[in-house]
Amino acid sequence: MSDDYLWFEGIPFPTVSFTPELGRKARDEFVIKDKDVVTVTYPKSGTNCLIEILCLIHSKGDPKRIQSVPIWERSPWVETEEGYKSLNNKEGPRLLTSHLPIQLFPKSIFRSKTKVIYLIRNPRDSLVSGYFFCYMAKFLKRPKSLEQYFDGFIQGMVMLYGSWFDHIRDWLSMRERNTFLILSYEELKQDTRRTVEKICRFLGKKLEPEELNLVLKNSSFQAMKENKMSNYSLLGDDYFFQNVLLTRKGISGDWKNHFTVAQAEVFDKVFQEKMADLPRELFPWE
Repeated sequence: MSDDYLWFEGIPFPTVSFTPELGRKARDEFVIKDKDVVTVTYPKSGTNCLIEILCLIHSKGDPKRIQSVPIWERSPWVETEEGYKSLNNKEGPRLLTSHLPIQLFPKSIFRSKTKVIYLIRNPRDSLVSGYFFCYMAKFLKRPKSLEQYFDGFIQGMVMLYGSWFDHIRDWLSMRERNTFLILSYEELKQDTRRTVEKICRFLGKKLEPEELNLVLKNSSFQAMKENKMSNYSLLGDDYFFQNVLLTRKGISGDWKNHFTVAQAEVFDKVFQEKMADLPRELFPWE
């Protein structure tokens, strides 16, 4: 697999399952339907955890489907060749997933009533998690060091969809819509029950207490880590340098184990400069 960047509209993309032609088709031709539920995240923000929860809300906690169908088939990625094709062939309400920045997302989203859940995470943790992911993935350019990846992340020049700051700022412009829900990975981990209840209210779903308990049990970090349909172990060594599980740690604050004092100070300064005009409550980690 190639280690080269694939650039599209100024954004670096993985070289697997994406082409500029597909990017244009996804943006200009893909139709978002009113009853779809869309998960959008910047990479390494807890995407798979949220997908698992949404699948379990749909099944009222029954784990049969999440234990028999790969997670990328349950909520396909609109910007991948396989996901695009799968979604076009799906009938009825669909779950779909994307890391796309808003300017590359299907334009039909702005004409639909679909529910969008945007999950954000402390960018310091996304940075560290992204570094380890890029280091182990054969289809991404391997960073020479955490220091190099840190500098690239600050400049918005990392393989995983470019600038965190631009991605968050642009998608948060949708936050006044009643079809748009902002969640943080931190609140999801700190109070999963309350967050699942919030998601249910947003989607107009009702879970009985025992069903909610099943959702929590079957979407836990340990349950996902042990579920081969959810931990990406099915992809094997065709995609990774070692047998990697996408559920690496599942914690908040791991960045403190990797940043130097100087890096923490630099990141704080950049964050304040780039996000100063947004409400502080949007970022519970600050």
